[in-house]
Amino acid sequence: MTKKQITLEAVARLKEKYPQAVCSLTYTKPYELLIATRLSAQCTDARVNIVTKELFSKYPTLESLAQADIGGVEEIVKPCGLYKMKAKQVVQAAQMLLTQYGGVVPDSMEELLKLPGIGRKTANLILGDVYGQPSYVTDTHCIRICGRLGITQGSDPVKVEQQLRKVLPPEESGDFCHRLVLFGREVCKARKPECGVCPLYDICKNRVF
Repeated sequence: MTKKQITLEAVARLKEKYPQAVCSLTYTKPYELLIATRLSAQCTDARVNIVTKELFSKYPTLESLAQADIGGVEEIVKPCGLYKMKAKQVVQAAQMLLTQYGGVVPDSMEELLKLPGIGRKTANLILGDVYGQPSYVTDTHCIRICGRLGITQGSDPVKVEQQLRKVLPPEESGDFCHRLVLFGREVCKARKPECGVCPLYDICKNRVF
């Protein structure tokens, strides 16, 4: 099978296994997803959801977050790790959204990448989940699973994204990446992949047994 054939087969099988492809981060407003995704770097989504519940409760509007004392934000986001940098960037991003974008999260990769702390992973997620655009979210699950399947090579997120764009249909991209997260947590785990129950076993280039 070619890389594209493997990708399309994986798309179909994971769609059957996980009909509901949803983001695991909890949010009600676009800027909340932006911030939650930034906090998720080197942290689990489950922990981020606990932290953002407190964060958005204390600072319920973009304006209040933009005016927040960074020290206070640090205390809340500390469980996410790298908290000093994250807290500073969260407040700066809120300020920039208000002053340069009228409080609206940008709908283009170029503009999203101008926001403090926002990389392509977060930008892709926003484009897909908020604006319904093609989105290739190359997080750790995506990189690991696509590498095991043999449809991408390497661990650089940007290079993996470029490779995925060649084989993964744009209209399937966002949902497929969400399904990879669910699949990575349940079956194709980092340390002990459960190949014996894997629906992609026969098309995987790196199955364990």
